[in-house]
Amino acid sequence: MSLAPVCILAGGLGTRLGATVADTPKPLLPVAGEPFLLHQLRLLARAGATRAVLCVGYLGERIEAALGAERLGIALSYAYDPPTLAGTAGAIRAALPLLGERFLVLYGDTYLRIDYAAVDAAHRASGQPALMTVLRNEDRWDVSNAVYAGGQVKAYDKHRPTADMRWIDYGLGVLTTEALDAAPADPDLAGVYHALARRGALAGYEATERFHEIGTPEALAETEAFLCRR
Repeated sequence: MSLAPVCILAGGLGTRLGATVADTPKPLLPVAGEPFLLHQLRLLARAGATRAVLCVGYLGERIEAALGAERLGIALSYAYDPPTLAGTAGAIRAALPLLGERFLVLYGDTYLRIDYAAVDAAHRASGQPALMTVLRNEDRWDVSNAVYAGGQVKAYDKHRPTADMRWIDYGLGVLTTEALDAAPADPDLAGVYHALARRGALAGYEATERFHEIGTPEALAETEAFLCRR
């Protein structure tokens, strides 16, 4: 079975990177000799992905021009952010006509070594409207923001984490259109996850490898070094 369609959130401004993204969108920044998005797509292709939708905004036309309609056997479509600032959940809602009823979602600045097919299958088996991958973090790489036990995300709060939160949102999820109804007015995907967890409607999947990302100059340098070693 092929992987569900993948939604890649690639519309951010990348303001923490400063002049680095003045004329290059963050997902196209060169990392270990090629645009970062190609590293992501390679992971997805190995997992059996055949279709991805890139939610683009800032300099999105450059992303589309660089990648085209297909890369590494993955058919690519592009959903441009609405004219008003829509946030991550708003970007996903705008892309639903291209995504269908169920899809994976990940951020366009994260490199995640995880079994994507197993995550997809875990969501199918859960019977829940959504699934979040989580990593045991203990505030090691960022502030922990989730409570996870028994295959379920019991609580999640990106903005007001509590002392009992030992896990962190890993950056990969599976959503259905029903899941987005949990917080229909919230522009942020984090708000959707928060509402789902409060309802007992957010399955979880444990990641075991740390994430890498390119959101800050320091993280970009670390990810560059990691991918060069690989």
